[in-house]
Amino acid sequence: MCVSMKKLLVILGMITCMATLAACGQEESVNGPISPEQALQDGTTIVEQMNAVVVNGATEQFASDPATYNGCLGWESALKDIGTYEGVDGAAIAYNDEGAVITVNVLGSSHNAEVELTIDNTYTRLTGITTNVKYSMGEILFKALMNTLIGMGTVFAVLILISLIISCFTLISKFESKQKKEEPAPAAAPVVQQIETREELSDDTELVAVIAAAIAAYEGAASTDGFVVRSIRKSNKSKWQNA
Repeated sequence: MCVSMKKLLVILGMITCMATLAACGQEESVNGPISPEQALQDGTTIVEQMNAVVVNGATEQFASDPATYNGCLGWESALKDIGTYEGVDGAAIAYNDEGAVITVNVLGSSHNAEVELTIDNTYTRLTGITTNVKYSMGEILFKALMNTLIGMGTVFAVLILISLIISCFTLISKFESKQKKEEPAPAAAPVVQQIETREELSDDTELVAVIAAAIAAYEGAASTDGFVVRSIRKSNKSKWQNA
């Protein structure tokens, strides 16, 4: 039998199962609630047909029915932890103001699960399918511990990153301060030179007067009023070089 024919039979089986549930619901809606035996039979049939739909890759065929489509997607995701579907181990039904919920106990090669089938208050329409995988207490604690470690690790990583950024700002500030200190100070040579000139002139007043008089005599001037000696420097040349 080809794959497409298998998919067609699976889809027809699922539709037949839904119709059977609706028919039973209509019968029981007159005489009373659905019996536990009927809930087990209908729940088992729906779970088996849903597993066949997922295994044969026919989930998209139910895209127009949100309850069945989302239920098949949830079952497909849960199969990663359930493993291989190995049957059903009992079922229970609970009633509420909105209808009823059939809980089917599913056996799997890796984990067991519970499939909750939600029915409306007329007991004629399936409004939701939810698959809950049963984990051991050790697995639950381990997952909780991992979630806690991941959360705390993320927080500490962010705090460390913020601290590093703040430290970088501090280093940049220190680097800028160091650069400013290493910059050469503006030269104060003119001021120093003026001070030295004033000191030289104040210390050699008599020498300045003699030099001024000599220059005046050389120029043939009557006085030294037109001459100003601003500085006197010692020559490093020898007498022979000056000759």
